[in-house]
Amino acid sequence: MRVSLIICFLIAFSMESFSQEEKAKEIDSLYKEDQFYAGVTYNILGNKPTNVSQTGFSLGFHLGFIKDMPINTNRNVAIGVGIGYSANTFNHNLQISKDNIGGFKYNILNDGSLYSRNKFSQHLVELPLEFRWRTSNATKYDFWRIYTGFKFSYVFANTTKYVGKPESLKFNGIDAFNKFQYGLTFSAGYNTWNFYVYYALNPIFLNDANLTDGNDINMKAIKIGLMFYIL
Repeated sequence: MRVSLIICFLIAFSMESFSQEEKAKEIDSLYKEDQFYAGVTYNILGNKPTNVSQTGFSLGFHLGFIKDMPINTNRNVAIGVGIGYSANTFNHNLQISKDNIGGFKYNILNDGSLYSRNKFSQHLVELPLEFRWRTSNATKYDFWRIYTGFKFSYVFANTTKYVGKPESLKFNGIDAFNKFQYGLTFSAGYNTWNFYVYYALNPIFLNDANLTDGNDINMKAIKIGLMFYIL
């Protein structure tokens, strides 16, 4: 009788251990990370023409979904491909107004007393592509991460706004903005807080947008801030 109980116990223990191992394997086989993201950035105009400066605080808001695809056995190295939305504002002293023939002209405002606000805003659909490294596992939710990659964006709406003298101006859908934008991305941090930077590789405006003095406007977007990831 005692031998039978021992045998039954060993069988039950073996089945339980096997079940736990199978469960662990199942968790490992499905384990992914950081498939939703949200972030806030401070937007900087890089490669500004002479005398163009930023005024006020320029913000960007970003959110989206990235499909995480691990490429190694430990599942801590992955490729991420996703889609997202981004809203960005740039405050500056480059006024956009109508010229005498119905087009647009670009003039640098040197007297800050003439206006209280001058900015342009953009709304973008984004397609991020990332190479991802992290110290996570199937049961560890606080970990270090380094994500680097490329982001392609399409500007589906833009607005310029000038509030000042002699009159306030507002325009929507200006064709001079480069609708297709792309750049490099880098994100690194631990757990919730992650440093994020985006560096554009092409200009915000098209080549035919020139200042009133004839110089090109080759400004590029640089975005620095925080990114938050959610499973």
